[in-house]
Amino acid sequence: MSILLVGVSHHSAPVSLLEAVAVSEADRDSLTEDLIAGENVDEAMIVTTCNRVEVYAAVGAFHPALDDVVTLLSTHSGLSAEELSRHLYIRYSESAAEHLFSVASGLDSMVVGEQQIIGQIRTAYQSASDIGAAGTTLHRLAQQALHVGKRVHTETGIDSAGASVVSVALDRAAAIVNGESANDVTGEATATGRRLDGRRAVVLGAGAMGGLAVAHLGRSGIAHIDVTNRTAERAERLSEIARDAGTPASSFPLEDLADAVARADILFTCTGAVGAVVTLGDIHTALARREDARPLVICDLGMPRDVDPAVSGLPGVTVLGIEALRSDPAASGAASESDAARTIVDAELTAYTQAERMAEVGPLIGKLRGRGGQVVAAEMRRLESRLPDMDDTTRDEITNTVRRVVDKLLHPPTVKFKELAARPDGENYAAVVRTLFDLDGTVDEEAS
Repeated sequence: MSILLVGVSHHSAPVSLLEAVAVSEADRDSLTEDLIAGENVDEAMIVTTCNRVEVYAAVGAFHPALDDVVTLLSTHSGLSAEELSRHLYIRYSESAAEHLFSVASGLDSMVVGEQQIIGQIRTAYQSASDIGAAGTTLHRLAQQALHVGKRVHTETGIDSAGASVVSVALDRAAAIVNGESANDVTGEATATGRRLDGRRAVVLGAGAMGGLAVAHLGRSGIAHIDVTNRTAERAERLSEIARDAGTPASSFPLEDLADAVARADILFTCTGAVGAVVTLGDIHTALARREDARPLVICDLGMPRDVDPAVSGLPGVTVLGIEALRSDPAASGAASESDAARTIVDAELTAYTQAERMAEVGPLIGKLRGRGGQVVAAEMRRLESRLPDMDDTTRDEITNTVRRVVDKLLHPPTVKFKELAARPDGENYAAVVRTLFDLDGTVDEEAS
């Protein structure tokens, strides 16, 4: 099996297209099951974040599987395959593994060095595994990617050089709230840890992103956090976590959103819902109920977007979406750490590809030795038919002698084959061995 990657991300597509392709957690399992139900994809895993959707598939043939994946994404998004294909990136075999290792390391993230992607890859693999869509091939790939990501974040300083998308969004929001000049809050994203003493924030969404937002706001000195969610229990749980960490916080029903925003300086939202959760009417009402003209900053990291696009046109309101939060490693000071991370990725990729080639060689060598056993058995049956009076001792001695001859003949090419298979062009040698010994066919030893 080889790995096929078909993906779309902030690197390749505008936000509007990312919104169309976005896969919710509720849809991920059904889409994965649809893929493996066909004849061309044996295993599948979908990595979905606020700025990427990537399908990793274990396949036997490239083109039929590619057609299946593109068709699936086209049907899901409502976009034509032609339109969608202009924004897709496709990787195969070693290139697909290299991409996932880079993603796990934070090198491909919107904000270089962010760690959240590791958890998202782990969730994607666990989801695929739970429904029986991840077999041996994807297990090895996912586990190696998680290992690479952990190594990079442990052995390099990319964590301190980079940040999470959440922290960058909230830091830029804090700059605007604190009245910093436009030059300080535009351009490349940064995460300097600006203070929010005396300010209030609303967090809409109690998932992983909401949790990160609460944690970051708590470190900023925020005066109070109001948390809401479609599920009230999850909102209350997240507010409890904030209070346990020493941050004043409370939860409220989603229908009271306008009242909460009227008191807030920052609204952070990331729900994963389809369609606008924060409407133009909600913000109009909130602004009307405010006691002063202070600015309102909305961080919308939902994909699709949670906030009605018309909200960005309201006076005194700034909406920060994911398209505004890209980072440049050179600008953020992460260039040297990115180089160190890339060195680890390259080394781990070499080890992974060699291990994958050897994993393929094992069964092939087993087939080769099995073919030798078939030859021995066939020849002994032929001998016994010609010498029916042969005693057991003689039969055993002849059988062992013939088996030793076959083993000795196969030993040198087997050892050499293992050495050659570990090379970058090892697949070519595997193909030669399959052809020479007809290991994918059936040989009639009786007739040979």
